[in-house]
Amino acid sequence: MRFLSIALAALIGTLGFMSFGASAADANLKTVAALYKDKATLSGKTISAQGKVVKVNNGIMGRNFVHVQDGSGDAKAGNNNLVVTSKQTAAVGDQVTISGLVVLNRDFGSGYAYPLLIEEATVTVKK
Repeated sequence: MRFLSIALAALIGTLGFMSFGASAADANLKTVAALYKDKATLSGKTISAQGKVVKVNNGIMGRNFVHVQDGSGDAKAGNNNLVVTSKQTAAVGDQVTISGLVVLNRDFGSGYAYPLLIEEATVTVKK
């Protein structure tokens, strides 16, 4: 009986540690709306976010443009869509985690200007 109590306590401790690790990782993720809100202080920093891919343009200027939304922000205010450039890509509908460098007011010319852009990002598709 004592062995069972010790084993159960160890299991609970392990599960508690694992959930703590997951919440610590999740705490580092930014929402799309938060990125727009804090863009001035985040400029030049590497961030992580997650969401659903809503649009993809591959092979433009040697990179892929992946548009990610997470349900935060407001379409009318223009702060609900995160544009990410990457060598990696994903398909529309994929749930992804991205990590990349925050760049402000990036103008590629020909009408392609972004007040907030995540560049050189890694794109990881969730399975």
